[in-house]
Amino acid sequence: MKIILTLGLLLGSYTLLGQTGIPKIEAETIQYKTIDTINLKLHVYRPENFDKNKIYNCIIFFHGGGWNGGSHKAFRRQSAYFASRGMIAISADYRLFNTHGTSPFDAVEDAKSAIRYVRKYAKELCVNPNMIASGGGSAGGHLAAVCGNIVGLEPSDEDLSISSKPNALVLFNPVYDNSKDGFGYRRMEGRHLEISPLHNISKGAPPTIAFFGTKDKTTPVVSSKTYEKKMNEVGSRCDLFLYEGAEHSFFNRNPYFTETLREADRFLVSLGYISGKPTI
Repeated sequence: MKIILTLGLLLGSYTLLGQTGIPKIEAETIQYKTIDTINLKLHVYRPENFDKNKIYNCIIFFHGGGWNGGSHKAFRRQSAYFASRGMIAISADYRLFNTHGTSPFDAVEDAKSAIRYVRKYAKELCVNPNMIASGGGSAGGHLAAVCGNIVGLEPSDEDLSISSKPNALVLFNPVYDNSKDGFGYRRMEGRHLEISPLHNISKGAPPTIAFFGTKDKTTPVVSSKTYEKKMNEVGSRCDLFLYEGAEHSFFNRNPYFTETLREADRFLVSLGYISGKPTI
């Protein structure tokens, strides 16, 4: 666990951000799932000199919004950055309560479908099926963490022989705990232990990096420390970064955006997803 003092350590990176720090990369849209009249899409960011004859490592992001709202655009900057670093980065749609009247369990099914789709069509997408990371913020971080830790909660009409489990997790103030002590307990209708990542960590959990603000009033920071402890107990890597005084959704604002993205970059370098030093 590392505690970052915001003004002392991060202020120097503030001026480095700006939109010029990340190349502008336009996303290609691919439909990955249809449910009734709902079409769900992947927004795919490829390296600027993409070569269809090469294979790329991949990261799939899920946006936050309490499973109620939000947009894939929330992770367009992170996606463009990792594409500029040589990965295929994807920001995925999923069903939302405000738009579709759906539950967090439906959102989980969609997240699993998205990862399974990328793995199923890895050859066509030029993706290495064994190097698919997943990430997200808040409720989107919850979806990624569920995919990484929980067996089941799968769509009933898909080929379950194709794994929906990501190989690594990059999480920004994720919802770890769906119990009364965490977030979303009432939404789970008595099924909170089925869908709570904190209560389902087991041997083989994917290596994880997580970022939390110490003043987060939405996703309790204590859950991040408990998650780290349980990951250590099962022998899985968990790099936890705590940002002193930061609140919920801090990671998409200066100066935290740059610092969290750099640490996520270093984490993915350590796992072999990309190489070299961060470029932001």
